[in-house]
Amino acid sequence: MAKVGILMGSDSDWPKIQEVVSPLDEFGVEYEIQVMSAHRTPELVRDYAKNAGSRGIQVIIAAAGGAAHLAGFCASHTTLPVIGIPVATDFCGGLDSLLSTVQMPGDVPVAAVGTGSGGARNAGILAVQILALADPVLQEKLTLFKSHLIEKVKNRNLRLQESLYR
Repeated sequence: MAKVGILMGSDSDWPKIQEVVSPLDEFGVEYEIQVMSAHRTPELVRDYAKNAGSRGIQVIIAAAGGAAHLAGFCASHTTLPVIGIPVATDFCGGLDSLLSTVQMPGDVPVAAVGTGSGGARNAGILAVQILALADPVLQEKLTLFKSHLIEKVKNRNLRLQESLYR
């Protein structure tokens, strides 16, 4: 059963955000992916957000560009945590999307990640961290993941040092 719902305003967003699923796959977290628009299909988005929890969804990730209302619209209709991925656009390189995602009014929180593939990947990792609060197995996997990051950076530094001082 899916624990993470991934929404995007358009299927053209997928190539820009597909890294969102990498951490979910790495940690074995089930997810579903849907295309729906806060502007073009508001009833569909409202129903999705309102009913997600009863279907087993525990975190919603919403990606949209430009006005980027999808995450905020979802957050206004659910008590689940919502993570917004601001999708890069031709206009302002995604700054418009970023500002739209982080400019939520008080009492309607949306966790925002950066634009680009790093932001999408971070959205997936953040979803795993949220789920791990109630899942000791995921928490253990996250601890191992973080320790591997430390080793990865140490190894990169070692290679750099060796190449600089040969």
